[in-house]
Amino acid sequence: MAGSKCIALIAHDQKKDAMADFARRNQAALADWHIVATGTTGGRVLDACPDLKVTRLKSGPLGGDQQIGALIAASEIDMLIFFIDPLTPMPHDVDVKALTRLAVLYDIPMALNESTAERLIKTLNH
Repeated sequence: MAGSKCIALIAHDQKKDAMADFARRNQAALADWHIVATGTTGGRVLDACPDLKVTRLKSGPLGGDQQIGALIAASEIDMLIFFIDPLTPMPHDVDVKALTRLAVLYDIPMALNESTAERLIKTLNH
């Protein structure tokens, strides 16, 4: 990933369809970026957009959120798009909080919903 721009994509279960649709709509903007994603989200993005460069990590609850957090701390992630489901309790909520804390700490652009992601994606190649 060194030298290339990298974006992290994560979506809770009830938001995975929205993430796949988001990637499909924004495929041209994402094409020049390397994407890292948690396991199932990455699979859904690849199904929707097989030509994108996606590295799938572990599922979020199995450590994927922490893997992405480590990449943020290593300055390997340039942007985080995380479609959070605020209505479903998450057993790994502490991991989600740690991940968003790291994004704030390392001052990387972060979208936690589709509306913000749509605005943020327009800045990718500028």
